[in-house]
Amino acid sequence: MQTTEYELRDRIDQLTNYRGEGTELITVAVPPDKSLHAVRERIDREYAQAANIKSDQTRTHVQDALGRIRRLLQAYEETPPSGLVIYAGVVDSELQDAVFDDLDVPVDVSLYRCAAEFETAPVEQALTPSEVYGLVILERGRAALGRLAGERIVSSRTFESQVMGKSRAGGQSAQRFERERDRQKHEFFEQVADAAEQTFLDEPTVDGVILGGTTITVDEFQQGDYLHHELRDHILGVYPIEYATKQGLSQLVERADDVLSDVERRREREALDRFFTALGQGGDVAYGADETQTALEYGAVDVLLVSDGRPPAEIRELEEVTTDQGGECLVVSTDTDRGAQFDTAFGGLGALLRFRIN
Repeated sequence: MQTTEYELRDRIDQLTNYRGEGTELITVAVPPDKSLHAVRERIDREYAQAANIKSDQTRTHVQDALGRIRRLLQAYEETPPSGLVIYAGVVDSELQDAVFDDLDVPVDVSLYRCAAEFETAPVEQALTPSEVYGLVILERGRAALGRLAGERIVSSRTFESQVMGKSRAGGQSAQRFERERDRQKHEFFEQVADAAEQTFLDEPTVDGVILGGTTITVDEFQQGDYLHHELRDHILGVYPIEYATKQGLSQLVERADDVLSDVERRREREALDRFFTALGQGGDVAYGADETQTALEYGAVDVLLVSDGRPPAEIRELEEVTTDQGGECLVVSTDTDRGAQFDTAFGGLGALLRFRIN
């Protein structure tokens, strides 16, 4: 996970944890092509209408939040190039706010929402997923391809199959019918495989493929080795899905949740395994703040391991130093047993080294 992404996730997590005492937390999202003049007019109208709220506390909290948004908007003469998302609301008697005006992905929705929680979707879309997966669903009459990038499922292509239904005739006509049906099925599978190659091996190349569909059809497709070998070698799982539709893609992701979660943790788990193995064998590792800092000073760090429990600003500084030296910074989650052990035993800081430091 890149540090900038880590910090963005940290801010989003904070917003997600906030709860208001009613519909008092306000989210305003402004896409790049929307005028701030219209947004300011909307805020003014909402402020005036809030005077009609019967509850004194709710009325005060909503107007306080809207007043804060008014002041935050004053800093902008025009909508930033990537759009703007503003949050404001009273949480535990304190007025909280957050502004996002330099997201890597432009805001794609115009939103005003007053609720018991903040709407973080307009900001979450800017998170760069560390892994991207290809999704393929096949049924007898249809196929669907898509990508899973982070939490977002993007439908890429759909195909209508020309494969005929099963014949009920007998004799030689039935044999000819089955041969023709096999030919159509073969062509359909090749069409799907070609589309998967074009879609999933172009940038960004997917990190894995998940297959779904009616059991017989998807098994025939997989066992027939239609997929490009680079995709075939990275099939993560096969799941029964009834319909090759956008909804079917969502169902496929849900059913593959366990394997997807495992893959996302793989790099982290492998790095921790290398760290603990090297530590037990007296290998080239450093751990704790002092040893790790010394290793950074000598330019000896190959992979820096830093717990997500450490302050974001510190992680950012460590990542910059490490990457400047040609190393990699890997943020370790404390949600896993190994990650929690690393955080507790070593202060959440360690490194795999290029060479030993005496």
